[in-house]
Amino acid sequence: MSNPFLKQVFNKDKTFRPKRKFEPGTQRFELHKKAQASLNAGLDLKLAVQLPAGEELNDWVAVHVVDFFNRVNLIYGTISDGCTERSCPIMSGGPKYEYRWQDENKFRRPTALSAPRYMDLLMDWIEVQINNEDVFPTNVGTPFPKNFLQVVKKILSRLFRVFVHVYIHHFDRIAQLGSEAHVNTCYKHFYYFVTEFGLIDTKELEPLERNDRTDVPLRALGPVISAATPWGPAAATRHISSTGTSVF
Repeated sequence: MSNPFLKQVFNKDKTFRPKRKFEPGTQRFELHKKAQASLNAGLDLKLAVQLPAGEELNDWVAVHVVDFFNRVNLIYGTISDGCTERSCPIMSGGPKYEYRWQDENKFRRPTALSAPRYMDLLMDWIEVQINNEDVFPTNVGTPFPKNFLQVVKKILSRLFRVFVHVYIHHFDRIAQLGSEAHVNTCYKHFYYFVTEFGLIDTKELEPLERNDRTDVPLRALGPVISAATPWGPAAATRHISSTGTSVF
């Protein structure tokens, strides 16, 4: 679901990872085109994310996970030159939310990392998941694994944390590019999709639920983020855990 306005704002060369594409002629490619057509036609995002009649939920979810991966790559790639070991020594979303990395390989225990290191590991990990035929099968008739939605929830929760970091720590850069409205649209699309299908625990959404400068609950508005009130550390007001640290 690549929108023309995003191409105008973001430099393709800044993409953090190569885009994952769907093979023409496949069912996923057709679903991707259907979803893109809805967005390009200006359909309400709440309606655009709904499962089309006659389509399988897992296929619809798979198409969107890949698309969101591509979009978040594009967004983070645009501001990544300002997200460094020095500027962002801890992957966080304001002073109350710290995200630690854990995987099945090197980091068996939750580990505090710089934001750029965390992002690098995150995108590598997601890329492995979506390129794994056992998790994201591409052949028609090949069933999805029983734990598919569990894997998807993990991927989307982690991608959401990229939005949190970008909004709270790099919104000034987004504003300088004049791209806040476009990033907001990407976020709204993501938000409506994950809430439509219950793919993120509501606790994960807390860091972006309130804009303290206007004291307006974002959930009540839909996830509308005002370009006139950029986000700062004060936006993170509640703990994910008793220590204020989100561990995964």
